[in-house]
Amino acid sequence: MRTDIFARLDREPEPPKIEIPRMSRTRLALFGGTSAFYLAIVVAVLASTWLVALDWKLMLFRPYEQWPEQHAFLDYFVTLGQRGPTAVMVAAWLGWRSWRQHTLRPLLALGAALLLLNVTVGAVKIGLGRLGPHYATQIGSAELFAGGDIFPSGHTANAVVTWGILAYLATTPRARRYLSALSAVVSLGVGLTTVYLSTHWLSDVLLGWAAGLLILLGLPWCEPLIARAEAFILGLREQWRRRRASAPSLPVASGGPRPAVFAQRGTEAAQADDAPREPVAGVGPTPGRPAAGTRTATHDRSRAHARSERTPVTPSGSRRPPRSRPMTGG
Repeated sequence: MRTDIFARLDREPEPPKIEIPRMSRTRLALFGGTSAFYLAIVVAVLASTWLVALDWKLMLFRPYEQWPEQHAFLDYFVTLGQRGPTAVMVAAWLGWRSWRQHTLRPLLALGAALLLLNVTVGAVKIGLGRLGPHYATQIGSAELFAGGDIFPSGHTANAVVTWGILAYLATTPRARRYLSALSAVVSLGVGLTTVYLSTHWLSDVLLGWAAGLLILLGLPWCEPLIARAEAFILGLREQWRRRRASAPSLPVASGGPRPAVFAQRGTEAAQADDAPREPVAGVGPTPGRPAAGTRTATHDRSRAHARSERTPVTPSGSRRPPRSRPMTGG
């Protein structure tokens, strides 16, 4: 009986057909509008416009000092945008979904989204090198190309992608609406929390929202690659299962008996006994016993097997000749 998880998965009832999102006109329009917003934020920060002045006003306002009673709660709440904990939670849920729906697409879609997030957001962070509010050096400056890595906000973009992937993979319109609202609230709250804690500028958060939304809107372009990756993984699984089924079930233990070797030796001994022997001059056949060359092959083969498989027996008793009795005379 197979006990692997794939065998249990095969016994589950077949789920309804899952509709894969496609790049519709609405999605393309949203992707184009979000891209324009993304570029506008970058240009506004590069040109040190009113957006940078607003960043400094909020930073000098110090919200964490204005409402200190919210600090403890928001310190925990901001972890909903931290990549490690959120990825583990969402991957566990999507893993269960993959097991129930007989498909690896949920997990592969999450992996593709996180990969795009790390590449795109990480490249812009390193390229622009903006310093955070706690490390700013000159009031009114955009603090760009100074070795920082906070623009755009990674917490905000990760919250949009990690929780938004649940809405992207929803199988019913109702679930998609509810999960979209949930992901929007969480990502909005995480972004504003980073501004409250003064770990990010407001422009960092705006660009993080745009970066995460672009990944979700462009994810349908990755669906063919996700399908090929799923087919490849399932093909490897089938090869492994066929190889496992063809493997011997009862391997011979090391140091155990080797019947093939004994049979070969017995056969060689039997062939040696079956070979014709030359008669000895002056010696005739004993009455009542067959001649040396007339023994049957069956009898010789059985003796050969017995002789080859029998363990030599150590003679019991002493090998010394018996002591002779003394001669007594009278």
